[in-house]
Amino acid sequence: MTAVRDEIALITGAGRGIGAATARQLAAQGYRVCINYHQRQETAERLVEEINAAGGQAFCVQADISNESEVLAMFDVIDKQGLPLTCLVNNAGILFTQSKLVEMSAERINRVLAVNVTGSFLCAREAVKRMSLSQGGKGGAIVNVSSGASRSGSPNEYVDYAASKGAMDTLTIGLAKEVASEGIRVNGVRPGFIHTEIHADGGEPDRISRLSPRIPLQRGGTPEEVAAAICFLLSEQASYITGSIMDATGGVV
Repeated sequence: MTAVRDEIALITGAGRGIGAATARQLAAQGYRVCINYHQRQETAERLVEEINAAGGQAFCVQADISNESEVLAMFDVIDKQGLPLTCLVNNAGILFTQSKLVEMSAERINRVLAVNVTGSFLCAREAVKRMSLSQGGKGGAIVNVSSGASRSGSPNEYVDYAASKGAMDTLTIGLAKEVASEGIRVNGVRPGFIHTEIHADGGEPDRISRLSPRIPLQRGGTPEEVAAAICFLLSEQASYITGSIMDATGGVV
């Protein structure tokens, strides 16, 4: 672990996959990492133990980010840590079983949009309040985890999920312009076909194996590779980058 930064980084949906990989990498850089989770308490607590055992600092907070009161409660826990929040990774996202639009219920569509879009907006809103120079903050950086699906549309599988990620791309562009003068940078990362459990959530655990021949690099990506892109955009090395969205898709366009 590097020297402690005395700053907090919040990663939503950090109990597994890209979120967990990002938490490990930010902890290794000296951040006190807040690991948000919704249902996987045991997984989140194990990650906290792993990071702390390795010499880092981490704590976890349960919150359904689509619920405004739970988001406010989560940020209250962060405030009580006594350190400034300088990084937010809007990573939490859900999808349901592969389906065509004609088979999707309003309940499904609304739930995907509530978590993936409203949740990201709420977390960004609360982070901006704490990071803004005019409000006594130190500035900071936000990275929104989008998806290559925002451009492909994910036909016959996840049009609702793809649309939610398109909204995150728009949030990235608009919010970056809105808060640049407050010392806050906002960027996005679009992962492609990454080896995470989310494919099992959609009903096809081996989806990447099926699709690998379509990927120019001929393989799926790892959560650690996406986390590296996220951490770069959060870092001082990306100090002149805002309103940008980086593809981590193995060459898929």
